[in-house]
Amino acid sequence: MKPERVKLYIKPYCPWCHEAIAWLDKRGIKYELLDVISDPTAFKEMIDISGQTLAPVIEVDGKVLADFDTRQLEKFWKENFSG
Repeated sequence: MKPERVKLYIKPYCPWCHEAIAWLDKRGIKYELLDVISDPTAFKEMIDISGQTLAPVIEVDGKVLADFDTRQLEKFWKENFSG
């Protein structure tokens, strides 16, 4: 099942954020990248959907994974968007 909408909330200095970007890019997954440091609206949106200020946060078709590493992202993706 291919997701319709992917939003990735990042902080530019966050190594886990850069790993998430690389993970998505390697798989050819299209996503909207939101820098929560330079965009206060994106920061508020990230807090609203995740309940926290930590990044990265990914929202895929309404499903949210917050403050994750690539192993957690892989598991989240397989459980929700594979098959």
